[in-house]
Amino acid sequence: MFRLILITFFILVSFNNIQASMTKDELTKFIDKSMSIGKKDETLPMWEILDKNKELHSFIFETFDLAPIAGFSGGKMNMLVQMDIEGNFLDVQLLEQDEPVFVSGLGVLPFVEFLQQYKNKSLKNSIKVGDLKSSGNTVYLDGVSKATASVKIANDSILASSIKIAKEKLSGVAPKEISHPKKDLLEKHTWKSLLDKNLVKNLRVTKEEAEKLFINSEYKNELLDDERSELFLDLYVADLTIPSIAKNLIKQSTQDELDGQILETEEAILILANGEHQILSDDFVRNTSPDTLEIQQEGFALNIRDGDYEINLLDGIPQFDQSLILQVDKRFDFDPSSPWILNAKVVRGNGTLYSTPVIKNLSLDVHIDKKYFDIKQKVKETPLWLSSIYEQKEKLIILTLLLIGLFIILFKYQVVLKNLRYKRSFLLLITLFFIGWYGQGQLSMVTILGLVKAVLNSQSLQFLLYDPFSLIIWFFVLISLAIWGRGTFCGWLCPYGVLQEFSHYIGRMLKFPRIRFSENLNSKLVYIKYIVLASLILSAIFAPNITEYLIEIEPFKTSITLVFDRQWPYVVYALFWLVLGMFLFKGFCRYFCPLGAFLSLMGRLQTLNWLPRRFECGNPCNNCHKSCNYQAIDKKSGDIKYAECFQCLDCVQIYSDADLCKILKKDAKKEKDMQIKDWRKTNG
Repeated sequence: MFRLILITFFILVSFNNIQASMTKDELTKFIDKSMSIGKKDETLPMWEILDKNKELHSFIFETFDLAPIAGFSGGKMNMLVQMDIEGNFLDVQLLEQDEPVFVSGLGVLPFVEFLQQYKNKSLKNSIKVGDLKSSGNTVYLDGVSKATASVKIANDSILASSIKIAKEKLSGVAPKEISHPKKDLLEKHTWKSLLDKNLVKNLRVTKEEAEKLFINSEYKNELLDDERSELFLDLYVADLTIPSIAKNLIKQSTQDELDGQILETEEAILILANGEHQILSDDFVRNTSPDTLEIQQEGFALNIRDGDYEINLLDGIPQFDQSLILQVDKRFDFDPSSPWILNAKVVRGNGTLYSTPVIKNLSLDVHIDKKYFDIKQKVKETPLWLSSIYEQKEKLIILTLLLIGLFIILFKYQVVLKNLRYKRSFLLLITLFFIGWYGQGQLSMVTILGLVKAVLNSQSLQFLLYDPFSLIIWFFVLISLAIWGRGTFCGWLCPYGVLQEFSHYIGRMLKFPRIRFSENLNSKLVYIKYIVLASLILSAIFAPNITEYLIEIEPFKTSITLVFDRQWPYVVYALFWLVLGMFLFKGFCRYFCPLGAFLSLMGRLQTLNWLPRRFECGNPCNNCHKSCNYQAIDKKSGDIKYAECFQCLDCVQIYSDADLCKILKKDAKKEKDMQIKDWRKTNG
């Protein structure tokens, strides 16, 4: 049977076809009527756009042809980009996507509006997705709430494909030699010799020189009356990736921190400064790209961010009031062995309604001798998704600690049995608010179906890495499946499951009638979820276009991802299960959840029958069976049906409590009778 499944799967894969790029006639409808499509490039999947004089005006290309990054659902994400010969984006249009949040969640309009932000932006800018204000050559695009991973994938695909075009076709952006610092070249230098050999570059600016920048603006002469010091800025720059520089500047503690964090495709640039001018703005946030500093090479702004390092300089190196280490991304063609420029921005004016801020650059040219580099070594590219991990590192650390804590609790469950209901409710609230609504860590069949689509389309699985928060939960769940079964996720880590459980508690408090199916009917209803699971997987293989609609049987997107901010039919559906839960305990989880079915099947790998049982469980004692809301304990044998067990630990509490367990009560009574009998014998 297993061989048959494998053969069927590979036959299905062989039938897969990726849609070809658009033809010349198809592209014509996307460009201005005064333009025309020219010839197709011989080496790159792109077309020229000609103006009315038949001269080269711009280029048009599909992102999937140049940077085929799968969407968050595992499906194809494809944008049509028009970029002029100066590297300016003229238009970015959506061609294809099947992200669930944009198909039937928020709708496609937020995605289209996100892409419209690229118009008139330049590839020479450092374009990022975030909620920080744009400044200088760093441009932040407004993301889409609840769809951060999807729009970051889109941004990475647009930039990666555009840069490939720019490297080959834009003027002044010829492909560079790839260089790495020589790790075996280690020279000894003093502070003076570092400066003399241009290994440390210096820019010293007086207040008078700074004022000349604003001589023709309304903000001139702001510093001339200040007699505290003549120094405006004394700036020093050094490339710490070069051992001959780093070993003569920073202490080993800082070097160790650098070695632990800097990537092979990053350059670490040390910035030191004294003077009245602050090189970082007052609202600067650590670990982000500073809006008052930029690094340019051949006119293009590079992707930089603060590394948030503790900087300890060697004895003998002057002390500085300001210091930071910038990490420069080399994947976008930064060559540290070629000349580059550091711009320190001087901003005057607050940019209010009636005034426009004036920004001037204090520029420092940097060119390090090529003898410190190995040239023409191929760079092993670091994936763009790593930025998602770094941006969320605090949240990921907290999540990891919580999961480790849950791991310990399940191994040492005896410690939580006292006041179990309150302790468990507290942990479930953390799941709902932190993992669910804040962290957006609701696991879903969307990921499983995305894997199926990616395999069928022979695509990379790196889309999973754009949501590291959920990926960590998946990793923990896969481990827990082999140890405890499905119940770890379904009973402790599913935010929508928490909503259902709390709705049942509310129903009990309101004294609503309780629905509990017979053993016979319940044993049949539990198979519905497997039918739902099979339907979703088959649709992903045979009819992927409808899968995004069928997946709506999961109310997770409505209740957790979008927090009920959605069209009313979806909200009514999600609320239906919660209202039903006031009467029927976790009806969706037990009978309809395809993810629960998938985890139940995977839980067959479980190695531990870890919930304790006695010989008398089931006969004569049925207390655990009667109290199990999941009906996961066999009435006759008392055995745990782990495929349906959510690990609530209620049965373990009964098992360990002499007031609740009939067997313990009986044993306690026997022991008491024996004690009374012994006492009577002793006291005659």
